[in-house]
Amino acid sequence: MRRKITVFFIITICFLLQCTVFQALSIASISPNLLIVVTSAFGFMRGRKEGMWIGFFSGLLLDIFFGSVIGFYALVYACIGYVNGFFRKRFFPDDIKLPLILIATSDFVYSLLVYFFLFFLRGRFQFSYYMLRIILPELVYTILVTIVLYFIILKINQRLELIEKRSASKFV
Repeated sequence: MRRKITVFFIITICFLLQCTVFQALSIASISPNLLIVVTSAFGFMRGRKEGMWIGFFSGLLLDIFFGSVIGFYALVYACIGYVNGFFRKRFFPDDIKLPLILIATSDFVYSLLVYFFLFFLRGRFQFSYYMLRIILPELVYTILVTIVLYFIILKINQRLELIEKRSASKFV
């Protein structure tokens, strides 16, 4: 229960930061995607199932507040969390290369899916413009923020795992 409440607060705080503070700190109207960082991080730290659920609820928040169709972002984020969960066995907390690669890839795939389903299918074919002006700057900004945010999420996850181990050892 403690983990669920903590994850709920992490998702809520990152959503609020993404929609308020980082919108004010946007560079050329580009802001980092904190919910991708949270979804990807919990995906490869905790596994496919938890990554999928965290992604679903993160995407659902975006759908409710900013989406034109309920479920689009929820589906995209759930898939991203699920796919990142496949890398749980290759995840080592001390190594930052894998998390950076996975989060960068997740953000890139997310941006491509958004372009394809929300722009390309509506007749907007300027992919090079979208790639150079939106996808790549957001990717760079998200990676820079990931360096800080990832370690915060990692410490919170390690603390929760320690508490879970202590409470499990009381019953054994």
